[in-house]
Amino acid sequence: MPISAAQRAALITVSALLLTSQTTGCSDSGQRAAPPATNGPTGLDRLAAQKLEWAPCLPPNQDEGGGPAPSPLPGGGSWECTYLSAPLDYAKPDGGTVDLALIRAKAREQGQRIGSLIFNFGGPGGSGVTALPGFASDFEDLRSRYDLVSFDPRGVGRSKPVVCLTDAELDAYYALDFTPDDAAEERKLSDAQKKYADGCRQRSGAQLPYVGTENAARDMDLMRRVLGDRQLHYFGISYGTELGGVYAHLFPRSVGRAVFDAVVDPKAGVVGGGLGQARGFQLALDNFAQDCLNRADQCVLPGTSVAEIERFITDLLAALDKKPIPGIGGRDLTETQATNGIAQSLYSKEFWPYLEQGLDEADGGNGALLLALSDSMNGRDQNGRYSNLQSANAAINCVDYKERYTLAQARAKLPEFEKASRVFGAYMGWGLASCAHWPVPGTWQHPNVSAPGSAPILVIGNTGDPATPYEGARSMANALGPGVGIELTYKGQGHGAYNSGNACVKTTTDGYLLEGRVPKSGTVCR
Repeated sequence: MPISAAQRAALITVSALLLTSQTTGCSDSGQRAAPPATNGPTGLDRLAAQKLEWAPCLPPNQDEGGGPAPSPLPGGGSWECTYLSAPLDYAKPDGGTVDLALIRAKAREQGQRIGSLIFNFGGPGGSGVTALPGFASDFEDLRSRYDLVSFDPRGVGRSKPVVCLTDAELDAYYALDFTPDDAAEERKLSDAQKKYADGCRQRSGAQLPYVGTENAARDMDLMRRVLGDRQLHYFGISYGTELGGVYAHLFPRSVGRAVFDAVVDPKAGVVGGGLGQARGFQLALDNFAQDCLNRADQCVLPGTSVAEIERFITDLLAALDKKPIPGIGGRDLTETQATNGIAQSLYSKEFWPYLEQGLDEADGGNGALLLALSDSMNGRDQNGRYSNLQSANAAINCVDYKERYTLAQARAKLPEFEKASRVFGAYMGWGLASCAHWPVPGTWQHPNVSAPGSAPILVIGNTGDPATPYEGARSMANALGPGVGIELTYKGQGHGAYNSGNACVKTTTDGYLLEGRVPKSGTVCR
C-alpha cells in the first residue's frame, strides 16, 4: 500500500520528534526582506521597521523536504513568501543577522481581519513554510479573519539550515543499532554520535549557540512587530506549544489569542520527557493492538490478546537486531529503523493499517514499508536526499537542555524506561545520550513558561496522544498560571486534536480564535 505525499505530511508535520512535509516553499531569489536602513534607529527598532517583500512561493528546497509549490488557495488566492532579518544574537542586535523564511495566506475578509495568526507545527526542526499549505484546508475557516502565517525557525529549512552529515553518512547513521547490547556496540554508537556532533560543528558551528527556543520566541515577537500586529495571535502544535509557552513567559503582555495543541510538558525535563513519550507510544501501541483484535479475522497479526500481539512485535525486533532484512533499494531494515517506523505509524490512527501491513510484511521478510515509514520520520525522500529536519531537531534540543548523559548514565536508566514501555523503552532510554558530544552547552533544565498578565491561552490535551502525553496539557496549563492556561480535553487517538476531525474541538477552538469566546477550563470533547 503506497504512502502518498499528503499522507506523509499528515504523519510527520505534527510530531514532537520530527516534523517535515512534502508541500511547499519559497525561492531564494527575489524574496528577501529589504535590507535595514543604515541611518536612524538601531538594533531591534531598526529591524522592526524593515519592509517585507512578499512574492509568489516556489517549490521547497531539499532542506525543507522537497516537493511541489503550494496549490492555489480556495477561491483562487495564492501563497506569498518572503524573508525577515533577525539578530543572530539578541544580546548584540546591531551585529550579524539571520534571514528567516516566512509564508502567508491573506485573510479572506479583510474588513473583519483580526490580524496575523502565526503557526509553529512542531519538531523542533520542522519547516513551517512547507507545513502550513499542507494543512490549509483544516485552517480555512480561520483564514476568514486572519492572515495565516508560518515560518522556518532559525536553523531550519531555508532559515540558515543546520547541516551535519552528507546523505550517505546519514544513511549509515540511521542504520546503526541505537539499542546496544554490549560494550563493542556501545563504543560504535558513541563514535557515531561523536562523528555526528563533529559534523554539525564543522558545517554549522557558528550558528549552533543561537538556534534555541528562546531566540525563536524572540524572533516571533520581532515578526509580530514587522507584520504590524499589536499582539501575537498564535497556534502552536507539539514542540510549538513549548515555543509558545516560552514566548508567553518573555512577552506576556503581547499575547493575543493563542492555542496550544498536543502539549509538551514544560516541567518534564530530558528524563521525564523521554519516559512520558515511552509511556505515550506504548499506550498508542496498546490501542492499536486492541483495535486489531476488535477486527477479529480482518487483523493479519498473530495473537489473541494485546500482550500476544506485542510479543510478536518484540520478537520481530529481536530478530532484526540479529539479522536485518531486505528493505528498499539495497538498504536493509534494521531493528532501529523498524522501531522508528512503528513509532511513526502511531502518530495518527489513520496510519494504523500501514503499521499492520508493515509488521506482517516484515515478518515475511519484506522490510520495505517499515523502512519507508522510518525514512519519513528521518526526512529522507525516495531519491535518498535528506531534509535538515533531524539535524535541526538535534541542534535545537541540545542547545535548549543542559543535561549531557553519557551512554553509561543512559544504561543506568534503562530499567525505568523498559518498565515504561516493553517496545520503545530501550530505544528512548539510550536516546538520553544523544547530546553527549554536542559542541555547545545547553540552556535550561526545563523552560520557564509562567506568564502572569498574559491573555488566556487555550491548552488542548488528547488522552490518546503518543508523542505528547495527555498529562502535559495540565502541566502546561498550571505552569502558565491562574487565569492563563485554559484546559480543553479531547478523548481521542493520535497526535493533536484540532486536526482530528472532532467537531467539538474545532468549534471550541474556532470560537476562541475568531470570536474571543473563552471556554470553561476543564471542558471535555469526545
